[in-house]
Amino acid sequence: MTKKPKKQQQASGATPAIVALEKAGTAFSVHAYDHDPAAASYGEEAAEALGVEPGRVFKTLVADVDGALTVAVVPVSGSLDLKALAAAVGGKRAAMADPAAAERTTGYVRGGISPLGQRKRLPTALDASARSHTTICVSAGRRGLEVELSPADLALLTGAVIAPIARG
Repeated sequence: MTKKPKKQQQASGATPAIVALEKAGTAFSVHAYDHDPAAASYGEEAAEALGVEPGRVFKTLVADVDGALTVAVVPVSGSLDLKALAAAVGGKRAAMADPAAAERTTGYVRGGISPLGQRKRLPTALDASARSHTTICVSAGRRGLEVELSPADLALLTGAVIAPIARG
């Protein structure tokens, strides 16, 4: 059975993440909110603005695992466990990536990096807690814009390994 995408934004204003979801025929919804540049945490701001529990809003982080950029998708209510990320993708050591390298490689700006529609597809790990939700929210590729979709669809579209990579 093919799922029809829910289009709540015109294609002309669509981000690469939204275009990727539409192209794949994945069911999703778009949620926009007014981003405050002074917000201390982009993810917590999104959860509060959308009225969604922080455990259902996931942030996209880029790490360097043994010299290769790798995407980690973890709940905004927690933090990334770098050792667990390295183990999940078969590496030995992980550190947060240089923000400029993350932006250049993904094609997105910090605070708006989406795990979907990146300029260069990177190895991806999705925290196992995502499985406990019917849908989760991730960045749609710009600050103030989130997409909601099933964790299974996110894992499928990104080729993500699902593993316990978050703390807290």
